Amino acid sequence: MVSSACVPKAVRSSHSRLLSLLPEHFVEVVEHFGAARDALQVIRRRQRDAVDQCPDANGLLATEFAVLEIDVVNERVRIIRIPCGGRDFIGKEYLYQHLDEWAENATRYILEHQLDYCFFNSHYWDAGYATLQVATTLGVPHVHAPHSLGMWKKQLMATDCVETEAASEEKYNFTERIRFETLIFQKCKSVIATTPMQLDMLINDYGVAADHIHMIPAGYDDSRFFPVSSASRETIRQRLGFEGKVVLSLGRLAHNKGYDLLIDAFAVVAARVPDAQLHLAIGTTQLEADEQNLLDGLKKQITHLGLEARAKISGFVPDDEMADYYRAADVFVLSSRYEPFGMTAIEAMACGAPTVITTHGGLMKAITFGRHALYADTFDREDLGISIVKPLKDAQLAQRLSRMGAHKVRSLFTWSSIAQQMISLVEDQGEKKVASLVGTEWHAPWNDGD
Repeated sequence: MVSSACVPKAVRSSHSRLLSLLPEHFVEVVEHFGAARDALQVIRRRQRDAVDQCPDANGLLATEFAVLEIDVVNERVRIIRIPCGGRDFIGKEYLYQHLDEWAENATRYILEHQLDYCFFNSHYWDAGYATLQVATTLGVPHVHAPHSLGMWKKQLMATDCVETEAASEEKYNFTERIRFETLIFQKCKSVIATTPMQLDMLINDYGVAADHIHMIPAGYDDSRFFPVSSASRETIRQRLGFEGKVVLSLGRLAHNKGYDLLIDAFAVVAARVPDAQLHLAIGTTQLEADEQNLLDGLKKQITHLGLEARAKISGFVPDDEMADYYRAADVFVLSSRYEPFGMTAIEAMACGAPTVITTHGGLMKAITFGRHALYADTFDREDLGISIVKPLKDAQLAQRLSRMGAHKVRSLFTWSSIAQQMISLVEDQGEKKVASLVGTEWHAPWNDGD
């Protein structure tokens, strides 16, 4: 995803959802087809409906530009859809093969409509490569947030990969990804790291100069995710049908999310907490073949461990229900094999759920163990299982994690905080560092005075 501003101001938010905090700025989100599967499925349905209604539409370019050129979100946010690669779905690992086409189409569109941008902000490596070309051509500053790093993902997957190295390379295309990442980091104006762990890897493994990197974490919407009273929580539990001590995990259905590791660990929990229940709210409304295979494997694993009466897979949770699922849980678990950040854990903590997070990710450096959350090695079923048991059995610990976890994330990760940091970065492009990166701010946990 690429976001940008088209008014003559020096600052703009990188996230359209932060716009209410930036009344003078106008944000555009420029997307390429194929980057997000669920969004693309919606786009295609709209395209087919439009083509059915307009049988004289002539060709892909005309159809897509005529029907989907601009989606207006509100008076300050619009989404411009630039086509590339044709109608068929393209996996994100190979989308780069079509991004030269996207960059050319985007540049032509910008010039044709005489759009004047202050800066471009790209996210993930594919959008980073596309944006680099447009930004270079137009001479506009480019700020890039990688979120996930190919080197880190490759290293972690090597320790727990069911595929051969050749099959893993073909599937994830690490060689090309790392090559493009290195190019982007060298050429863009600034790189945004979301965690200290990611920053260290950018410097030590990618060779990025320290003064070229700024650390700004991901953020959450504190108007949606917040704790509620005990009475409200009980009402939510009754509505959702939660009984006993509920251990919750939710997210997309992928191997790296470690749901199989959580099921193994829950066997440890079930033996120690008689009324513990595992609730996996995972997947999307329409599963791809590989996702269905993963789901089938998790169900077989539950049966094999004799947990059919103790573990439930409920499937997709709509956005407007997510906060209540977090609030209803007795423990939330981020069980990922690797996790660049861990947004679901942040949202769960914000809602007051005692949270256990993986040690194989960047978020653990932001918390104090036993005060804000617990963390465990997700590959060690006993370590993860016992970590889950502790707040289920210790009410005082659970209350402290609930209260202080919510306080911690409010102090570091709200959209208003992230927006101000982004504004500081863009306003201070001439500076060697922004203030938030100096002194004790590097120390773990991230220094917010707590």
